Amino acid sequence: MRVSLFVSCVVDQLFPRAGIAMADVLERLGFQVDFPEGQTCCGQPAFNSGYRAEAGEMARHTARVLEGAEYVVVPSGSCAAMIAHHYRELPGAAVSARVYEFSQFLTDVAKVEDVGARFDGIVTYHDSCHALRELKVCEGPRRLLANVRGLELREMDAATECCGFGGTFSVKFPGVSGGMARTKIDSIVRTGASTVVSIDSSCLMQLQGAIDRAGLPIHTMHLAEILANM
Repeated sequence: MRVSLFVSCVVDQLFPRAGIAMADVLERLGFQVDFPEGQTCCGQPAFNSGYRAEAGEMARHTARVLEGAEYVVVPSGSCAAMIAHHYRELPGAAVSARVYEFSQFLTDVAKVEDVGARFDGIVTYHDSCHALRELKVCEGPRRLLANVRGLELREMDAATECCGFGGTFSVKFPGVSGGMARTKIDSIVRTGASTVVSIDSSCLMQLQGAIDRAGLPIHTMHLAEILANM
């Protein structure tokens, strides 16, 4: 089975290790992985800011790049939701391929919950908003983490609360965004975890920034990085 990767802008520009880890896990499971080099932004920032014409142009380009792909796997619930759902609102931007967020593809398509990973430590999981509310991804990442040798998963009391990033929201409303992040960090600290895991690098970027400003000994990792660890 061939899988085409669509990596988000944040992964491509800031967290390439998450994209590489995703490819490593898929190849370990026996999938043929390709990376359509013509891909750019999915258009979500423009779409969320009301620039439908510009978003449509980017979405139609993405649709052309992904045309003919058997499966498209994305290391981001946010971008996966944009392509799988919101492209329907943009003329000519439909993607015929089946588009899945990474953990969703593993559990729902590959039917795999144990990828042979090992990670020694206590982690807590953050539910990103688009993955949870638009894609309904919730238990899958937790089942994948539960099968990682040496890993202890501790749930935070605010696991499903927004981290405050929200793309352009964090730029337009920095005070509110920062307050939401601090609330989230307090919840993380209460778990005693040393690592925060999520399926969206943008959320992890927001959380790591708040963690660093607070001087806490906690770091963030994309789920793919945990699963790629042997």
